[in-house]
Amino acid sequence: MKIAAIILATLLGAVTLPAAQAQQQDATSGKPLSLVVPFSPGGPTDAMARSIVNELKDILGQTVLVDNRAGAGGNIGADYVARAVPDGQTLLFGTSGPLAINASLYKKISYDPLRSFTPIINLGYLPNVLLVHPSIPAKNVQELVNYSKANPGKLTYASSGNGASSHLAGVMFNKLAGTDLQHIPYKGTGPALNDLVGGHVSAAFTDVLTALPFIKSGKLRVLGVTTTVPSRALPDVPTVASQGVSGFDVSVFFGIVAPAGTPPDVVAKLNRAFATALKRPELAKTLAQQGLEMPSSTDPDNLRTFMASEIVRWKDVVKSSGAQLD
Repeated sequence: MKIAAIILATLLGAVTLPAAQAQQQDATSGKPLSLVVPFSPGGPTDAMARSIVNELKDILGQTVLVDNRAGAGGNIGADYVARAVPDGQTLLFGTSGPLAINASLYKKISYDPLRSFTPIINLGYLPNVLLVHPSIPAKNVQELVNYSKANPGKLTYASSGNGASSHLAGVMFNKLAGTDLQHIPYKGTGPALNDLVGGHVSAAFTDVLTALPFIKSGKLRVLGVTTTVPSRALPDVPTVASQGVSGFDVSVFFGIVAPAGTPPDVVAKLNRAFATALKRPELAKTLAQQGLEMPSSTDPDNLRTFMASEIVRWKDVVKSSGAQLD
């Protein structure tokens, strides 16, 4: 009888051990977690993603890789994630473009920002700033508005391309301030700011992270922050809205989403991991230096609600801009 008990225990142990291993294997799926950044390496989105990934590896006990899949304003990377297996192993580091603006900007996209994805967490937003070349005789937003109205058609603003947030920010500014800044599109933020530094254009709306070196060096003058509250990275710079352009609020938000159909327990696990990472002092410090402002809530539903409101808000701005991409 003892022999039979030993045999039974051995058999149970043989069953239990693989089951435990299978459970662990299911948690990590035996492969690296892929965080898809729908833009090229080197930009602010890529920089933030890589900072967060370093913490996630430790929290999840799993290899996490950044996978840059650039093109079509973020649509290529977004489509790739939308079509991925919904097992929590392929995530999108989404931004305002693919998760809100592109739904109106492009004639046709192969995914739906709300239906194709399962929200994981709202990471926060990156304010833009209004920059001018030092030759422009305006030390604040109201002076820029007055100068523009006194010199109709003279001032120009650079953007990283038609339909980009840096373009649409100018559309919104013109509408609310009654100005007529002329839009000059470029192929990327780098060329746009290079021409602004060279004095070939008058102004630009760009993210605070990219703008900081130019502001600190004195090559460009910052007139205001485009969000309704000041930026932690530029606490002494007033908002555009507080300088007479009521209602002006432009930023780039960041959110992690998974393919639609991702199981709730997987969503909960990933949400906890990202929320834990954001609270770690070193990462929090790094993200603050990069200009990121924290969200009001890290609950997945917060991201879904915010995305829905942003889709509606940007639809009107895109319509006003006349921009439409294939």
